[in-house]
Amino acid sequence: MPVRRRLDWFSWLNGTAFVVLCLTMIAPIVHLAAVSLSSRFYAEAKLVTFWPRGFNIDVYKTILGMSNIWNSMGVSIFITVFGTIIALAFTATMAYPLSRPQMNGRKWVLRGIIVTFVFSAPLIPNYLLIRSLGMENTLWVLMIPGALNAFNVIIMKTFFQGISSEMFDASKIDGCSELGSFARIAIPLSTPVIATIALFHAVGQWNSYFSALIYIRSKDLMPLQVLLRNLVVEEQANNVANSAEVATMLTPEMLKAGITLFATAPILIVYPFLQKYFVKGAMVGSLKE
Repeated sequence: MPVRRRLDWFSWLNGTAFVVLCLTMIAPIVHLAAVSLSSRFYAEAKLVTFWPRGFNIDVYKTILGMSNIWNSMGVSIFITVFGTIIALAFTATMAYPLSRPQMNGRKWVLRGIIVTFVFSAPLIPNYLLIRSLGMENTLWVLMIPGALNAFNVIIMKTFFQGISSEMFDASKIDGCSELGSFARIAIPLSTPVIATIALFHAVGQWNSYFSALIYIRSKDLMPLQVLLRNLVVEEQANNVANSAEVATMLTPEMLKAGITLFATAPILIVYPFLQKYFVKGAMVGSLKE
């Protein structure tokens, strides 16, 4: 078989495989949307697949009328935005010195970072540390402990190393300090990797709920994902759907589908704006030396 024909077959099979993979990821979201927009009769009889039957938006009217969901949405937005900013600040300020050859002991620091890939603090000592620092039942506990990630530090360090050393030498000749080189050269040239790490961390921060389950006691500080977990796992959606106001319109499955989409929509809206930086930042940051 000619080489060109083999390449054509490979491209066709590769494209087909990726289309199938994309469909398997999109199908659950489409199904949830169809269930949430269907009438109670069809949803309760499980007759809905990928298209709404008996179209109605009662489930979203109910969700938008829940006061606690707006409070949880505000908490999630706050910890995602400010948590990502804190994570970028920590990551960049640690990665930059590790990328500079004149830093003393940088190899030992880097080895210590790599060790964290294998070993992590157990839950109980970590809890005792958080409590002793006074961060329990505060929003800081959802942002500070997970702000510095070893994988992100290595990606950003490698990206900084890929920046031409002549630019840093020229800045020193012009009288620029190391901090000035970091702020005026390294950061402006690192937009792709910064956007990539911001996307990594923001998605993880938005979807996280375990830390809130362990460290948060106040209902006013519960993020959206904890509320979603309580509705889906602890069957609180049954209580909402069976209340007198909505019992004739909704089923627990419809409410769960609607809240899941409501919790997923913000990050799906933000992702396309950062997608153009995603592949470039991840590839350059992980491959350049």
